[in-house]
Amino acid sequence: MRAIVLERFGGPEVLELKEIDRPAPGPGEVLVRVICAGTNPVDAKLRQNAGWAGLTPPLVVGYDASGVVEEVGPGATGFAPGDEVYYMDEIFGNPLGTYAEYNAVPARIVAHKPRTLSHEQAAAVPLAGGTAWEAIVRRLNVRPGETVLIHGGAGGVGSFAVQFAKAAGARVLATASARNQDVLRELGADVPIDYGAEDFAEVALRESGGRGVDAVFDTVGGDLVKRSIPATRPFGRLACILTPEGTLGGLSSRNQTLHGIFVMREAERLREMAAVIDQGRCRPLIGETMPLEDVRRAHERLDSGHGTGKVILRVSEG
Repeated sequence: MRAIVLERFGGPEVLELKEIDRPAPGPGEVLVRVICAGTNPVDAKLRQNAGWAGLTPPLVVGYDASGVVEEVGPGATGFAPGDEVYYMDEIFGNPLGTYAEYNAVPARIVAHKPRTLSHEQAAAVPLAGGTAWEAIVRRLNVRPGETVLIHGGAGGVGSFAVQFAKAAGARVLATASARNQDVLRELGADVPIDYGAEDFAEVALRESGGRGVDAVFDTVGGDLVKRSIPATRPFGRLACILTPEGTLGGLSSRNQTLHGIFVMREAERLREMAAVIDQGRCRPLIGETMPLEDVRRAHERLDSGHGTGKVILRVSEG
């Protein structure tokens, strides 16, 4: 099968298209023919050095996929050849990711693809969407009528967070650059905030009548959690996907709760998201779709930290 192989760590130039052996599904696994693979910032981090994830070259990265079940391994249930599925593959200790034509994965982490999405769209959902779902729905437990502040609302995770918070019935404030203000509006943000021209804390306090927002989700990092504490009401909730910088002592005096988010592989979350997606309340934000052989260009964009929407790799024909 064709796959993108790293023989060494480094820049995008280490990504090479090669022919490698096709895997076979083991007990409890399904073999998926990958039609589209999503790219994520973690892919670039692993390309640079995957030692922290217990990986050494040669290896295949990639952790989002949408495709078709090719074979069902012994003891695997719930799927049959020809089923359209999507999933997030394991990161730690997994040398064979989704930048490949075939991927053998545990059936317990796989779900049927949302029926209203193409494979291109579905491949954009599992990791970024799952992270946003874990934060907005499960950990922050956003409820109707609440006000939520989302940092990085036009990004991969943030774009899902805006839509999930709206689907939960919240009023959404979201930050992005000046050029992405229209994107925030299209996603459903009630109050788009240009972080380059506005103080988000002042906006949050103004929009909450001085009380502070009910919940904050930071997808950007740095000191945004620290700066968000005064703009969050007493007994409010905050969540972040990167370790926050600065002193967070205000959390205690304001009786606030901070959640660290690291999404785990889980079919149930995929099924929950598919229900909301198929109701028309969420759509992935796709920036560009490229053929598998253009993977270096995809990683150059990941390294730049710029661009709106997810970059998807077309691995095989659906």
